[in-house]
Order: sequence, then structure tokens, then C-alpha cells
Amino acid sequence: MKSTKSILIFAVIILLAACTSTKKKEQTISLSGAFALYPLVVKWSEEYQKENPEVRFNISAGGAGKGMADALSGTVDLGMFSREIAQAEIDKGVWWVAVTKDAVIPTVNAAGPVVEVLKTRGVTRAEFQGLYIEGKYSNWNQLPGITTDQTINVFTRSDACGAAGTWAAYLGGAQEDLNGVGVFGDPGLADAVVKDVKGIGFNNTIYLYDLKTGRKNQGIEVIPIDVNENGKLDAEENFYDTFGQALAAIAEGKYPSPPARELYLVAKGKPTKQATLNFLKWVVTNGQKFVSEAGYVPLTQAKLDEQVAKLEN
Repeated sequence: MKSTKSILIFAVIILLAACTSTKKKEQTISLSGAFALYPLVVKWSEEYQKENPEVRFNISAGGAGKGMADALSGTVDLGMFSREIAQAEIDKGVWWVAVTKDAVIPTVNAAGPVVEVLKTRGVTRAEFQGLYIEGKYSNWNQLPGITTDQTINVFTRSDACGAAGTWAAYLGGAQEDLNGVGVFGDPGLADAVVKDVKGIGFNNTIYLYDLKTGRKNQGIEVIPIDVNENGKLDAEENFYDTFGQALAAIAEGKYPSPPARELYLVAKGKPTKQATLNFLKWVVTNGQKFVSEAGYVPLTQAKLDEQVAKLEN
């Protein structure tokens, strides 16, 4: 009799543990992917948990390619993604919502002798193509109007990522077309340029500027884009001094698109887990009030309304 009672108690304990585990899993949202979106998703998770303390988050960066692969395989609930959705990904059943906007900006070592010239001259899209796609330039003095004799060390991303894909799209290619020494991750690419006085690269805005001061991070400088290609940086093209100026230019469409782009949260089909759907609904409604302070560009209300409708249909 005692043995039967013990067995029953043990069975109840196992059943309760299983129920608790299932509930915990249903209340845990896992995300992986783009470095570009990672800081904002962390901010969102912190704010969301203040209102919903029962919800847990597992968040890891690793590049947009990882986010897409993890989402499509079901390894995570949501992938963080930072380039245009490709038809091949749509064919595999990807579902997505747009959540914010930022840009990829070309960079140079701040101590380089060519920095002051670049601030007044800028670099055209065609010249960036010569640097990154065609391998046409290896010294700054090969560009018209620049007399500085300094070799150029080109850096790119080694991981499959939205920043490289977006930068390549602006230049008329794909990530695999980009020349340069491959470096993993947004922070790694910024660090490589800071450590090499001859280095150039590209970064998502949040890794170029200091969010607290609004100034560019120490050791790194912007290579301004001569958008109208007239050989000089006009006043309307000069908006890189502070983070606020850069974000305003992206929001107003002054910065080319690409490399300005929307950022997404993706999944294999529309999520069925209620906790995930609730979080996504919050992100494109109440969560938008944290976008600007986190260093990103809010989507238009019309665009946000489209995302809400996508979640509700």
C-alpha cells in the first residue's frame, strides 16, 4: 500500500514538473540573428518584461544569415534580419514583420591623413564600386582630386550578414562580390578599422556612433557619400557629425536606400505561439516609443499599421 502511494506521489510530481516545463517553454521567446537589430531587441525585451514579468527571452547575435537560418529551421522563435527578404527565402516559407529602420555607413580610420579631404569631397557610388567590387583602387591618390599617397586596406564582413548584403546591393552586387579582409560581426569590423590607420569598412549606425554622447566612436570616422556625384560634399549631403543628424537624414530619405533599409523579425510561417505574437504586436505598437532613444529610425505610422494588420489576419 505504501509503495503504491509513493508511486502515485512520484507520478504527480513528474506530471507537475512536465506542466511547469511546458508553461515555461510557452512563455520563453528565443531570437537570434542580425547585429544591427540586436541592441534594440535587447531593449525591447527589457521593457516588455517590466509589463510581462512571466515572459523570458533568449537573445543572441551572430549575423542576419544565422537569424534567417535559425528561424527557417525552427531553432528560434524569431530571427533578427537586416536586409531585403530574398525570393528564395520567401519560397522557403519565411514570414516577417518590419520593426524599424537604420542604415549601413562606410567608415575610415579617424587618424588617416585623407579624412579631412573626404569630409569635403565625399566618395561617389561609382568610386565605392571601384574600391569594393572592381578592386580598381589601392591608393587614395588614384581617386580624382585626392593627392594623399596612402594605400587603402579594405575590410568587409566574414559572416553572412545584412550589413554586407545591403552595402553590396548599393554597389550593384552581392556580399560574395565584396573585396577585402573578412571580419566577423559589426563590433569586429569597427574594431578592425580603428586599429588600422589605412583601413576602411562599413557599419550599421548603432556601431558607429556612441548612443550616450551622439558622437562617433573614438578612432572611427565616416566616409561621406557624394550622392549627386558632383565631386564635392554639398550641405544637404553633410549630416554625419552626430547620431541625431544621421538618423534624421535616414528618416527623411536624404541617405540612399540602400544602404538605408528596414529591419525585420522573421519566422517560418506566422508564429503560432501566443507569447511570440503578443510580443510582436507590442513591438509595432507600444514598443515603438523606445526606437528613437535606442538609436534607430521609427517606421511611418502607415507602415506600422500594415504590420499590425499582418499580425491580426
